Amino acid sequence: MARLFIFILLSSLFFCPSPARADAPLASAGKSVEQDRKLVDKLEHDCFLYAWEYSFAASGLARERTNYYPEGPGAVGGTGFCAAAIVAGTERGWVTRDQAVKRLLKLTGFLLDKTDRKKLHGAFPHWINGDTGETLPFGDDDAGADLVETGFLMQGLLIARAYFNGQNAEETELRRRITTLWEDVDWNWFTNGQKALYWHWDPEKGFRMGMKITGFNEALIVYVLALSSPTHPISPEALEGWYNPEDYQTRHYYGYDIEGSVIYSGPLFHAHYSFIGLDPREISDAYVPHGYWVRNVTQSLINRAYCVFFSPKGQKYHEGFWGLTSSETKERYLYSSPVYESSTVAPTAPLSSIPYVPEYAMRFLWDLRTHHANVWSLYGPRDAYSLRDRWSSIEYIAIDQLPIICMTENYRSGLLWKLFMGIKEIQNGLKRGNFTPPALVDGFPRMVVTMSRDSTDSNKIPDACDLRRHPDTGRYSVAFACTEDGRVSFTLTDSTGKKLDAQTLTVRKGHHVLAFPASLAPAPAEIRTLTMKTPSSTHAIPLRFN
Repeated sequence: MARLFIFILLSSLFFCPSPARADAPLASAGKSVEQDRKLVDKLEHDCFLYAWEYSFAASGLARERTNYYPEGPGAVGGTGFCAAAIVAGTERGWVTRDQAVKRLLKLTGFLLDKTDRKKLHGAFPHWINGDTGETLPFGDDDAGADLVETGFLMQGLLIARAYFNGQNAEETELRRRITTLWEDVDWNWFTNGQKALYWHWDPEKGFRMGMKITGFNEALIVYVLALSSPTHPISPEALEGWYNPEDYQTRHYYGYDIEGSVIYSGPLFHAHYSFIGLDPREISDAYVPHGYWVRNVTQSLINRAYCVFFSPKGQKYHEGFWGLTSSETKERYLYSSPVYESSTVAPTAPLSSIPYVPEYAMRFLWDLRTHHANVWSLYGPRDAYSLRDRWSSIEYIAIDQLPIICMTENYRSGLLWKLFMGIKEIQNGLKRGNFTPPALVDGFPRMVVTMSRDSTDSNKIPDACDLRRHPDTGRYSVAFACTEDGRVSFTLTDSTGKKLDAQTLTVRKGHHVLAFPASLAPAPAEIRTLTMKTPSSTHAIPLRFN
């Protein structure tokens, strides 16, 4: 740990980001699949090290951030992301299964026996002393239970319970401990008799803060877990509190329509934290009828469009430097989103959005590694940096760093989504909350076309879906859907109408992925058209192969 502290301290003395020209060629252009795979591997691995090397030795809790070393709090929500990251790291082979189980046994034993959870109706505070288990205050009236942080913790632990399914004594004991922690949370207590969940409760001050958990924000997972609890569930009526009419609207920005949105679409962590485990492709509701996948992709595109095309020029955003979320800035910690920003990009914003916008996330990642390599240190990209201010944070924050590995793994394999969505309690909770897959339609319902920079709310001008070859399969692919069993034909044509590829598939009713031949070469300067024909309909989508 002494080596780590000296490294972080010294590395802060010579960093100064160098602005890249906005018209410079994309650093991601011309990269091979192998180059992409190696860089994505490094990204995941280095972020994993925050979970594995920087957690408290006594407890396994994730440290809140690096600049508190050697003291500082353990982050409860960050620990949930840490547990999910350990699953991803185990699957990638960076630690053995036995090592991972041993670490998680330490963590769960500490959570069971050393914390104040029994005084907090099974919930946990925002911060915990990582050596003693003592509750640490997060604010003047926030020294008790934090249900949102508890939700993030349970999400990660349940992912671990699903993954470590071996029949040996150690994995059996780990599952038992996680089940005890999960079943001890009295979610219904936190309704305070109302049709909503409350964020905080204190043994001395009760519900004095009076802060209901209302959306849309990062806390959708809390309601899903509360509905799913086998021991202390909330009623479906309590879900009414989540849907705040002012912040769950369909809004229109830069040619995009986004469902379930706060004003200007909000910071990007809203599309990340609950979706470490929740698969947004499988969830819709009355406010988001097209589904949370389309909603989250659209939020990512709005965030990028603001930065690249519509922000003040002096902010110095560009194709390789975009992404607004909560993070450190030169002046203070800031809740950044389109319009409400300070020229500062947090790498977690575009990188944790890689399942939604892989091409644009990879543009950012390659620009960072090519032009700003000194922003990358021991645990991957630092928390934030600004080209305008020639400034970079010298630290890492758990709730920024760890979602990167989790969401990147979901992009590559869908592992965490599969594990969490396969849990019977969660499926029951989604059913109780009337969360269902979006209505099935023919065509490309999961594909969101990037809008032209000339688009307005009243004049939508489509550009194309920017595709990138998957780093593991080496293929370009497009999601499509059919409302009935049968034969479906696809034709890919270039800008002159020349046929480049043709495929006919026999598919079942549902969602599918069309993979293009590995020999299909990039053509980033050209918009191509993919036409899909079913026995009863025809659909077309513009594509750019980067």
